[in-house]
Amino acid sequence: MKKLVLFGLFFLFLLPHLKLVFSLSPDGLSLLSLKSAVDQPSGQSVFADWNENDETPCNWSGVSCKNISGFPDPRVVGVAVSAKNLRGYIPSELGNLIYLRRLNLHNNFFYGSIPDQLFNATSLHSLFLYGNNLSGSLPPSICKLPRLQNLDLSYNSLSGSLPENLKNCKQLQRLILAQNKFSGEIPGGIWPELDNLVQLDLSSNEFKGPIPSTIGELNSLSGTLNLSYNHLSGNLPKSLGDLPVTVSFDLRNNNLSGKIPETGSFANQGPTAFLNNPLLCGFPLQKSCNNSSTSSSGTQNSGPNSGETQKKGLSPGLIILISAADAGGVALIGLIIVYIYWKNKDSSNSCSCTGKTKFGDNNKGKFCSVCPFGCINGCRNNDSELEDNEKGEKSGKGEGELVAIDKGFSFELDELLRASAYVLGKSGLGIVYKVVLGNGIPVAVRRLGGEGGEQRYKEFVAEVQAIGKVKHPNVVKLRAYYWAPDEKLLISDFISNGNLANAIRG
Repeated sequence: MKKLVLFGLFFLFLLPHLKLVFSLSPDGLSLLSLKSAVDQPSGQSVFADWNENDETPCNWSGVSCKNISGFPDPRVVGVAVSAKNLRGYIPSELGNLIYLRRLNLHNNFFYGSIPDQLFNATSLHSLFLYGNNLSGSLPPSICKLPRLQNLDLSYNSLSGSLPENLKNCKQLQRLILAQNKFSGEIPGGIWPELDNLVQLDLSSNEFKGPIPSTIGELNSLSGTLNLSYNHLSGNLPKSLGDLPVTVSFDLRNNNLSGKIPETGSFANQGPTAFLNNPLLCGFPLQKSCNNSSTSSSGTQNSGPNSGETQKKGLSPGLIILISAADAGGVALIGLIIVYIYWKNKDSSNSCSCTGKTKFGDNNKGKFCSVCPFGCINGCRNNDSELEDNEKGEKSGKGEGELVAIDKGFSFELDELLRASAYVLGKSGLGIVYKVVLGNGIPVAVRRLGGEGGEQRYKEFVAEVQAIGKVKHPNVVKLRAYYWAPDEKLLISDFISNGNLANAIRG
């Protein structure tokens, strides 16, 4: 009897404490598994306010909630704990957050595989796990997420082949798997089913074999098709020319061969899209595909009848005519070269092949439009510009500064410089580009010329800050600006509503 009384008193003593522990909502308990899975060093304050004694996790840092019909309390819809130097694994309990829409754990040190149970959170539409140490294969159950739109697993150590059932991710808009260890051939059956895909980046992996012709059926693609730095081989499928003309190709550093088609979207690509494929030839590369045919015809001429041809020779009149034509051709080419040189010299704001389009002599990246013939991204067709950039930096010329006006809209200068871009329009105020950043967000970049100087810098900053304060539904929001002595950039939202001429004329 005494034991029962003592046990009852002990239970009554613990009851208030048990009530506190179990008062936390199920979503909160699932989130605490993430806190437990992370090795937190002393002084780590990322999860300082993730308190198990709270009734709801909706006030925790990095957690967002929303009222869901049929539930008395708000449910967790977003978790964003990125770039916090967190080291640990991704717990499977996060799959219990059935109303979770966005999971953002990028730029940490999470290791291990992506748990299959994570995809029990069937409301997920954005999964950002890039910049970690994740390994293993891409879970085949990933397309259990019926609303998945954004999947960025780049800059990890994921391996294996692409699962065919990626075709079941019907709502997928951005698939970014760059900088991993994926291998095998790229499956062809995936792409015809992805009607909403706007960005595909499979670069810097170990894919081999041909480029599937079915990639040309991605009619919704609008940014960059990036398959660079793999081991892809074979001819370029002509079907890629069926992609929208706004798509920029990046097929560098593969083993592709044959002639580059000149139809459709291929005609809008610059040479850098095809560099370091030794067996590729044709426009826009400075490598003719006629060499083999010329040599073969020369071989044919050395056949049994070649002695008769050699005996006939060329008449003196024909030789004089050919010499005169050659001289005239050389003179014409010389005039064209002089004209192009002076035109490029006078128009420093245009995209030229002189390497003068770099930002503030910054050697970290290049940025320009999809220029015709021998120029894209401000590059020449050889490596001399890299040397010029290095010389410019060593000469002490000042680099530019990227300043964010909207603090909630942040990106690095390197990201801007590496991004794909193409010209939207030109005017007396400069050139406007559409630039797709690494996270898939498009921005409009207006490139201005003009001289530098401290006084001009102060005026420029004052004007830009004033523009940045303008808030109106019919005025595009200015997000950031870039300043260098010989280059100014204005970065604003990209509005994809067509052009003014079409709007006026209906």
